[in-house]
Amino acid sequence: MEEIPMKTNKSMLCVFGFALLFTVAAASAADAPMLKFKFHTVAIPGAEDTYVLGVNNVGAMVGGYFDGSDKEHGFLLRDGKVKQINDPSGTDTWCWGINSAGTIVGYYTDSGGNSHAFLYKGEKFSNLTPFGSAYSGAYGINDAGSVTGYYLDSRNAQHGFVLHGKTYKELNVPGATYTLAYGINSKDLVTVQWGDSSGNVESSLYNGKSYTKINVPGAKNTFAHDIDTAGDIVYSWADSSTGPFHGALRTGGKFYKFNDPKGADTYADGINDHNLIVGPYHDSSGVGYGFKATY
Repeated sequence: MEEIPMKTNKSMLCVFGFALLFTVAAASAADAPMLKFKFHTVAIPGAEDTYVLGVNNVGAMVGGYFDGSDKEHGFLLRDGKVKQINDPSGTDTWCWGINSAGTIVGYYTDSGGNSHAFLYKGEKFSNLTPFGSAYSGAYGINDAGSVTGYYLDSRNAQHGFVLHGKTYKELNVPGATYTLAYGINSKDLVTVQWGDSSGNVESSLYNGKSYTKINVPGAKNTFAHDIDTAGDIVYSWADSSTGPFHGALRTGGKFYKFNDPKGADTYADGINDHNLIVGPYHDSSGVGYGFKATY
């Protein structure tokens, strides 16, 4: 199952600002040149924890946050303005992906604790029900409107899915204990996370016919997240089963590992076509913030 960087501490009140942090960090990979990342912290006004999870090509960001009553809300952050997004059918909402037209996907949790994928377009929510499933989540959407995510079947087995138009396609990595589809770019390349027989999380790239493994070198668990038009991929990864988590970028076939300078944990979730990465991090006290980083 996709790792969700849930909050671990709520002692600090977040304040909004893109300029809370402006730090240059360098990441390197074997036989690759240095790559510099510039980080800015993103936080929602009044939130105890902020998690930025997706970004589109005009820089609009989506994610989720916890308010002072511990309630979870989705959000859209565009041109410095925050819009709260709550699916009316849910007790809480998380927004994970956004395309250039501003269509958002994510999931909400109902009163019984079941997760449901949704699509939010033109101020209207639509449930996504892959193969009639009562438990699902959506993570990615490209500019053509194709959606990726996961669902549970009647036997509680987890499968990935891609939705093209009104047609769902089930994704299953051969030999995997479960499969989840995360990012999808304009060329319909899909990033996939899956469980191996040892209980570790691995990642692959699906081209519509076959799966190619794209694990972060040296990682015990690799979570491939979003993918841009050029094929650059962002990841969260850990070198042990207990963490901490780090970010990584795969570009030009090479891997670059990085951490937000203020983060005890760093998760890279979204990327656009303009060298912008977004995600959340936890500080040393466990408070969650979002970040955006250019490279």
